[in-house]
Amino acid sequence: MEKASEFLKQFLGKTVENSPSAFMNWLNPVMVAVEPESLTFQYTVRKEMTNPFGILHGGVTAAMIDDAVGATFISMGEPYYHITVNLAVDYFASAREGDIITATSTVIKKGKQIVNAQCEMWNEDHTKLIARGYTNLIKTEIK
Repeated sequence: MEKASEFLKQFLGKTVENSPSAFMNWLNPVMVAVEPESLTFQYTVRKEMTNPFGILHGGVTAAMIDDAVGATFISMGEPYYHITVNLAVDYFASAREGDIITATSTVIKKGKQIVNAQCEMWNEDHTKLIARGYTNLIKTEIK
């Protein structure tokens, strides 16, 4: 796990551009923190991420949460691919085009087959919780 976290630290402060996840590349986050079983990304809300009301689309919010949690498995040095079983998102506040938001994913419990994690999304100065997602992922046989 420590080796994987150290590998990711070389990307601190950099925009994710070469992720195996094409969707993460589209989200265009900056990695801002790497801890064992936890990653923090910073996103800038772009126009194509908003709904007709000009606020961050709930589906994009959920996708950011899902993608951040998935990336956390790299920090854990987990050799097996995990897939999302469920994802529940509570939405608390909005973000608009141009806003900077952070998403911090944390593994809550890692079992042999199921991993439970959460991700919180905050505004730039950490005064407004935008959303919190809870998810379970199941281990596959894919390495």
